[in-house]
Amino acid sequence: MNRQTYHNPILHADYSDPDVIRVGDDFFMVASSFNHTPGVPVLHSKNLADWKLINYVFENIPFERFTDVQHGHGAWAPSIRYHDGLFYCIIPFPDEGIYISSTADPFGTWSDLWCLIPGKGIIDPCPIWTEDGRCYLATGFAKSRIGFNSCIGLYEVSTDLKTQLSDYKIIYDGHNDNPTIEGPKFNVRNGYYYIMAPAGSVKTGWQVALRSKNIYGPYESKIVLMQGDSNVNGPHQGALIDLDDQDNWAFIHFQDKKCFGRIVHLQPVTWSNDWPICGSCRDPLLAGTPVASHPYLVDVKSDFFVPTSDDFKSDKLSLIWQTPANKKDGWYSLDNGLSLSCYYHDEAAYQALNLTPNLFLQKLAYEDFIISTKVSLSFMQEGDEAGLCMMGQNYGYLCVRYEHGEYVLYTAEGSFGEAKDRYKKITVLEDKEVTFHLTFKGPNQYHFAYNNITLPQEFTAAPGRWIGTKTGIYAKGLAGSTGKAVFHHFMMEQIH
Repeated sequence: MNRQTYHNPILHADYSDPDVIRVGDDFFMVASSFNHTPGVPVLHSKNLADWKLINYVFENIPFERFTDVQHGHGAWAPSIRYHDGLFYCIIPFPDEGIYISSTADPFGTWSDLWCLIPGKGIIDPCPIWTEDGRCYLATGFAKSRIGFNSCIGLYEVSTDLKTQLSDYKIIYDGHNDNPTIEGPKFNVRNGYYYIMAPAGSVKTGWQVALRSKNIYGPYESKIVLMQGDSNVNGPHQGALIDLDDQDNWAFIHFQDKKCFGRIVHLQPVTWSNDWPICGSCRDPLLAGTPVASHPYLVDVKSDFFVPTSDDFKSDKLSLIWQTPANKKDGWYSLDNGLSLSCYYHDEAAYQALNLTPNLFLQKLAYEDFIISTKVSLSFMQEGDEAGLCMMGQNYGYLCVRYEHGEYVLYTAEGSFGEAKDRYKKITVLEDKEVTFHLTFKGPNQYHFAYNNITLPQEFTAAPGRWIGTKTGIYAKGLAGSTGKAVFHHFMMEQIH
């Protein structure tokens, strides 16, 4: 057999709050997307270690306010489940409620979202269908919206996830032993209902397993994964996955890695006294610790990967690109490159890049990397701007503005909550075409260059609201602009 070794993290990118299921020989993952669209990425794997980005559950968030940038709002931790021939994605919008989408084909079109449970502060939903023909939904609670947290709730819902049949009942209170417990994920094994749930906060927490032979409890608890002597902080929030029909299991979870966001790890699982010990099991009475590497848990070769570069030669926008608000028609076209319209949203978005909805952004994928992107500027009009950015709560960018007949190169920086970005003039360009460069040196420092001329100013990357730093390109303009900037490639390459 091919006993190659995989290395953690399996995805060095911000696929926050991952949930995974197996259907036959295929594994499917979904993750949080917050205010970014298209929303809720869907990834596919044959071996749990190598993944391919295949789809999104929805194109736009179905609430009017997401025409503006709403940092940290939107689609929080979803779950994915398969029942009676349909895949279901269960998505919490913390200010609107629990919404559902379904499909028979996760590679194809997902249904329009429908509301299962309206209300604020109900988060992290996961359903389970029981042998007596009922369906239940476990949830967490967001104190910022509903006034409390550190509890797991249970609703009864219809088996088609269309109708709420009961209000929630608290089935586990973690205030004493597992504060901030949330993110419940249901499984069944050996007569027990299991709820896998993170506790102790995102950056420094641990993974809890709850179990009971009654859906309403009482539930026993055990910490089954914690940092220990590893360098993987806060190892939790993810999916317990049955690998086959022979009682082999795995656990996928995230690690908060600051500007890189919540990166994804894969752990083996050892069952001891009907508890799933995740990671390295040195003593079955204690919690497991994360492994840095391990023989593949599913012995299937795969060439799956998530790309980081784009030559813009396809007739469709690559799945790597998201915008921080709902897209509008006319923002872009693919014709001899990616042509971005110098769209004007409002004055606030023109003055502060973090409020600009038509940024085309992707996740960071390497600890050290170089970006280059070539852009034609000849179609720009007065006040139009195009650039390369690194977006987070503090952000920097390199851009060109068309001012009084000249193409003026600037660096700029800003931060969430500030009304206006700060620009620093670099030079006036003689050509109507320029190549932007960005060099990122971990853990969080980067600088810009243009046409291979390095600029001395150093910037510090910062995560966004619940997400990692994102990088990307944009064009924007004054009201009434019909200008555009044409990007000919975007290359992100790891520094070896």
